[in-house]
Amino acid sequence: MTNNKRKIINDPIYGFVTLPNNLVYDLINHPYFQRLRRIKQLGLTNLVYPGALHTRFHHAIGAMHLMQEAVLTLKQKGIKITEEEEKAVLVAILLHDVGHGPFSHALEHSIVKGVNHETISSLIMQRLNKAFHGELNLALQIFNNQYKKQFLYQLVSSQLDMDRLDYLKRDSFFTGVSEGVVSSDRIIKMLNVVNNQLVIEHKAIYSIEKFLIARRLMYWQVYLHKTVLSAETMLVNILKRAKELSAQKVDLFATPTLSLFLKNDFTEKDFEKKPELLDYFAELDDTDIYTSIKVWAKHSDFVLSNLCSNILNRKLFKVELSSSKIKSTNYNTMLTRACKKYKITKKEAEYFVISNSVNNSTYNSNKFKINVLFNDGKLLDVAKASDHLNIQSLSNIVTKYYLCYPKDLI
Repeated sequence: MTNNKRKIINDPIYGFVTLPNNLVYDLINHPYFQRLRRIKQLGLTNLVYPGALHTRFHHAIGAMHLMQEAVLTLKQKGIKITEEEEKAVLVAILLHDVGHGPFSHALEHSIVKGVNHETISSLIMQRLNKAFHGELNLALQIFNNQYKKQFLYQLVSSQLDMDRLDYLKRDSFFTGVSEGVVSSDRIIKMLNVVNNQLVIEHKAIYSIEKFLIARRLMYWQVYLHKTVLSAETMLVNILKRAKELSAQKVDLFATPTLSLFLKNDFTEKDFEKKPELLDYFAELDDTDIYTSIKVWAKHSDFVLSNLCSNILNRKLFKVELSSSKIKSTNYNTMLTRACKKYKITKKEAEYFVISNSVNNSTYNSNKFKINVLFNDGKLLDVAKASDHLNIQSLSNIVTKYYLCYPKDLI
């Protein structure tokens, strides 16, 4: 009797998603991938949009479904994609976020400094490749942009990839922010390949315009929403303080795995030298952080306990956004107020008064261009092909500066 591994998953966005082969089924059921169920896609965004409780697991399955649709479309247009390549590109997109740590991007460089989630994803894929006796060889080549058919890598990671198409649609659905809705079906149906590069047929140019504008709006309304910035800044400072206290040998509750990362500043080289570190990292999820925060809220250290109780009770810092750099006088004024009000040192006050900036670059034509294919075979960058005045401006990097501080300092 053979086991049926062609299971279906009921996805709230796309309906029934069919698992295409045994390898995908086995990878989804591996502990490394199951961990993604315990990592929220949008970090602390649910403190602004209460419905944003979906996970990296949801997103990975959705991105894989879109990849199935994209591969089918390209094959129907005569683009040669072998069965082995199809399986590999599905695995590459399925595992593209497997290296994310707790709360996704919010703690990207807090738990492990200088190591991004793409690097850890690649390391985990290498580990899985050994466990699956080399079945991920081609998937790794595609994921790391080392395969001859570059358009397969572009389907996984580019400015028009299945990752972006899924997260915009999914994040829009769960936050209720309708501006993020994109026509993924039409965009995928209009994909093509010219000179080994992914292109979009000109009939979809308005859908691409909508996709780029939707991405810009979602960044300012959701991903970089000022209250989200406040919550994530507080979370980063909680981990920073916990690390500082751990370095001072202060007794601090933490799960064994989290404790290891609080007491050490691991680098990419450490992951290469000590393979077991990857297993420890793969045990971390949102639960480790939130459990610790609940306990730390009653810690004797004022800075840690105050930040933690404020996060738990949604007493978030006020954020002042500006298109110009925050004046040092404004920052220092708030710093002085914090010192006096909380009777703390200037160094401790820096955990409560934060001056920083965020960038939003919707379309970077210096990287992978979104090229529009016309009937005569001509290719043109979407920024030049579009008659929408905003598309060219979307190539500009917009920087916003912010000052973040407790409301009771006003």
